[in-house]
Amino acid sequence: MRVERELLRGAGPITVLRLLSHQEMYGYQLVQALARQTDGVLAMGHSTLYPLLYGLVAKGLIKGTWRTAPSGRRRKYYSVTTKGAAYLKSRRAQWRRLVDTLGQLGLLEPGR
Repeated sequence: MRVERELLRGAGPITVLRLLSHQEMYGYQLVQALARQTDGVLAMGHSTLYPLLYGLVAKGLIKGTWRTAPSGRRRKYYSVTTKGAAYLKSRRAQWRRLVDTLGQLGLLEPGR
């Protein structure tokens, strides 16, 4: 089941930051990791991911570095900046609070 666009809009940036906090990746790697690590729930196409990446770069939360792969192909690898790490930490706390609150309301009960 895929998540509606409105929910993804809020979850997308923090999810990408979290993945990049573990290792730098280029766009296609991120697309694959999002699909694999979320069982397809937060799967994004390139047309969704790249604008998200550009926005995170513009905010100074991630940076991109061009490198040449062993195959000879140039790829832009993204990594989290210090500002991005602080942002991720604050947003994780907010998401935890939201999830806890939804649980209190009974919205996270299995099968409901």
